[in-house]
Amino acid sequence: MKTKTKQLFAVMLILIGLLSLTSCKKSDPGDDLPGNTVFGVDDLPGKKIGVQLGTTGDIYVSAYEGDEDNTKVERYSKAADAVEALLQGKLDAVVVDEQPAKAFSTQRDGLMILEQEFANEEYAAVISKDNPELLRKFNRALSELNEDGTLNRIIRNYIPDEKTGETEPFTYEQKVTGGEKLKMFTNAYFPPYEYYQNGKIVGIDVDIAMAAADKMGYELKIENVEFDSIINAISSGKGDIGLAGFTVTEERMKEISFSDCYAQSKQVILVRDDDAIRESTGFLTKLYNNFIKEQRWKYLLQGLVVTILITIVAILIGFSFGFILALIRVTHDKNGSLKIPNFFVKLYVTVIRGTPVMVQLLIIYFVIFASVDINKVLVAIIAFGINSSAYLCEVIRSGIMSIDEGQFEAGKSLGLSYSCLMNNVIIPQAIKNVLPAIGNEFIALLKETSIAGYIGLQDLTKGGEIIRSITYEPLLPLLSVALIYLILVLILTALVGKLERRLKKNER
Repeated sequence: MKTKTKQLFAVMLILIGLLSLTSCKKSDPGDDLPGNTVFGVDDLPGKKIGVQLGTTGDIYVSAYEGDEDNTKVERYSKAADAVEALLQGKLDAVVVDEQPAKAFSTQRDGLMILEQEFANEEYAAVISKDNPELLRKFNRALSELNEDGTLNRIIRNYIPDEKTGETEPFTYEQKVTGGEKLKMFTNAYFPPYEYYQNGKIVGIDVDIAMAAADKMGYELKIENVEFDSIINAISSGKGDIGLAGFTVTEERMKEISFSDCYAQSKQVILVRDDDAIRESTGFLTKLYNNFIKEQRWKYLLQGLVVTILITIVAILIGFSFGFILALIRVTHDKNGSLKIPNFFVKLYVTVIRGTPVMVQLLIIYFVIFASVDINKVLVAIIAFGINSSAYLCEVIRSGIMSIDEGQFEAGKSLGLSYSCLMNNVIIPQAIKNVLPAIGNEFIALLKETSIAGYIGLQDLTKGGEIIRSITYEPLLPLLSVALIYLILVLILTALVGKLERRLKKNER
């Protein structure tokens, strides 16, 4: 245990040293980066263009793919990731909505928004085609908010007036509480329309949704999911309404209904600014901004609790179910019985092990529980428990089958029943033999939970993503998440090792 602790401290010191070196380094303008070659829309052909997956920017630039200039489009789950790739010289330009582009250029040195706009667009809410009554109510509420000036005041609170360059402070507080819920799905990495502040999701879309919900007599409930999952979530009935800077397109209209327009926007082009002086922020300042300011460390703590909960319960489910499946397979292999159950177990194991766990998670949430308002933690536990059971089934089966056949024969000759032989002789030895493999599955499951954010669950990885979306700092949040996972893995490894040593002592 002492050796593991020393190893952990050594890794932590190395990471801190790397962070310090990275933070203290001063970069010259365009240091080690190619010069900007995009100065307008006409310069995009032949370049590497970054976009956020599923956005209208993605739709627009798709027209450049496969052209004679060999234009490449790279899609990212978050616009912030595309911007980071741009700053690192991996992209020539990023096409993104104007207001988020302004936020990026304010927060990060070395970025420039081209004066020539890429496209004009209007934002609207998305509502299921199966809920025309809600669409009618929401449009009426929007109309009333527009007439009484609330809509304009909400927007001016976040976006400066083009003439004066000033905002008009306005805070909207929800009035209807404790009544029927209106579930809104959003993607809170899109300032100033939706983003995290002081542990809450705020922004233009949030205030508009609250005001409209008040008009309709609902209490607003907000859930943060990946942008490209929102329309599917609303269509499947997981949510009532989606607001995340959605632009009306013909393709989207085939799947979803759009409300009346509530805001005007445009797509712009972000490029590197060759003339900008890129100042490096000190390590302590970065540490403060990422974790201390507004108590942002709580995002990691809350995510850690969810990750540990999912992992522990899922492994218990996986082990219990996998143990039963393994016994069915072993019983069939030993005496040829249980042919039909064995067939279904083999089919189950093949399907579960042959498909990605992320696909299984999405199917369980968006398809199986499409119309059920179920806790997302429970969904994740079910998905990861099912996935783990298939692997543990084979692990336990291999452990049982590895026991010498002579022990089975000896047990029979002594008159032991099959169940008595398995429970008292075979299974204890088998579990002892496969304990390292079970420990490895526990560790793998812990890391697999990092995809839980795809259904809007705030796990450890999602906590780091939230901090990144606020600070636009890619290094510290990611390394912090990696370090926490590493600590958990080392703890698990030490516990499994300790259990193995104790079991070996019992053999003496």
